[in-house]
Amino acid sequence: MTDGDPTPDPVQPTPEEPTADEPTADEVSSSTDAEDVVPEEVPAAAGASPEGAASADAGPEGDELAVTKMALEERTLDLQRLQAEYVNYKRRVDRDRELIRENATYAALTPIIDVLDTIDRAREHEPLEGGFKAVAEQLENVVAGLGLVKFAEAGDPFDPTVHEALSHIGTDPEVEVTTCKVVAKAGYKIGDRVVRAAQVLVVDPAE
Repeated sequence: MTDGDPTPDPVQPTPEEPTADEPTADEVSSSTDAEDVVPEEVPAAAGASPEGAASADAGPEGDELAVTKMALEERTLDLQRLQAEYVNYKRRVDRDRELIRENATYAALTPIIDVLDTIDRAREHEPLEGGFKAVAEQLENVVAGLGLVKFAEAGDPFDPTVHEALSHIGTDPEVEVTTCKVVAKAGYKIGDRVVRAAQVLVVDPAE
């Protein structure tokens, strides 16, 4: 190739025309922008809401709390039942103890009543004096301290629950009900329990 010959220009490649089947660059950019603006939504799984998750988490804890409350109520009822049984047991024990003490006192003092009757008959004849008086008063104080109470006096209304009528001795215009006129033997009690009924002679009111 000589200097005088013109150098032919290199052949420039001609841009290929897009075919009808291939998208153009603008269309690709537009499609990409549209996908970026509106992302595809992923469907939520059934039961995956926050409320559902919280409810699922609280379920076992709620069941455990309910079981604990039921157990607490059962233990409370058991404690109340045991307390009531203990109170009833204590009452029975106290009652039995008092009954045993009363029976022992009754058994010990019943024979002494005959001695007290002898002292009463001695007083009816003459006032007690000297050592006999001191012994009699001491004995009466001791049995009284143990709960033995003497009852029945002339003029008391007749009560068949505590008096034993030996005889009726007529009527008396001064009384309105059947009345103890004479006390043959005094009665004795321990608490509300009659150790011996009083033996009396009674009069009826005049008609």
